[in-house]
Amino acid sequence: MPLEKTLEEQLLRLKLDGWCVVDNVIPAEEVTAVRRSVAAATLRHQRPDAPANIGHRTGLINYDQSFAPYLVTPQFIGLIRAALGPNVRVSFTSAMINYPDNARGTLHADWPFNQHNAGHIPAPYPDMVAHFTTLWMLSPFSVENGGTIIVPGSHRMETNPSAESCSHDENTPYPTEIQATGDAGSVLVMDSRMWHAAGPNRTDEARVAMAIRFAPWWLNLNGLRPGSRERARQMEATGLKENEVDAVKNEVFAGLPPAVQPLFEHWVEN
Repeated sequence: MPLEKTLEEQLLRLKLDGWCVVDNVIPAEEVTAVRRSVAAATLRHQRPDAPANIGHRTGLINYDQSFAPYLVTPQFIGLIRAALGPNVRVSFTSAMINYPDNARGTLHADWPFNQHNAGHIPAPYPDMVAHFTTLWMLSPFSVENGGTIIVPGSHRMETNPSAESCSHDENTPYPTEIQATGDAGSVLVMDSRMWHAAGPNRTDEARVAMAIRFAPWWLNLNGLRPGSRERARQMEATGLKENEVDAVKNEVFAGLPPAVQPLFEHWVEN
């Protein structure tokens, strides 16, 4: 096995660069079916507040479960557990589709480091791994179709462009930014502190992806729970909005593969 594909090398890349790509998490002969299923679910349940030419559906697991078995593909979940600990939990499942002519997004870090969220770790935040963002390439990611823009090494900074104190404007490209590319079925794994942005799709086909985020057992997710007092207190105290992650429906959870259920059992309704 090539050195760059070993678990040890992937962990080192996450530590030093903040990202790596895990290839063939969804086999090539199966990824088309998953892509079509996710795209159709997103079209049916599109969020009305999504930016122009962006397909977005939060709480995707309630609307589509075609991707669920692949969450425990050994070479993928093995890396996540090696980095965050054995008792990891899924915190977000979102469909993210770049339709042709979408605009470039702003540079930011993800929850809980995004300073626009009510529940965030204030900048300057400590140098610690607390959350992973994984972007599932259901379409190939290329420079032309809007492969995610990332700033390697930015996860080691103590702030990000969503903070007023950051010296870099969120709408300005960063000198060392690159675009993550990969084949359909691959997964971009990155520290959620990583500065990143949506890339513009200059092709005539949609680029279909999912953002599935992972948290260690100790990270408090209650601020994301709809109707929770903790979420209400955070928003009242800061005057900021917060993400809302719908509970997994009982019937959806019951239909998940047994090996996948532990990733969601903390977020089942009732």
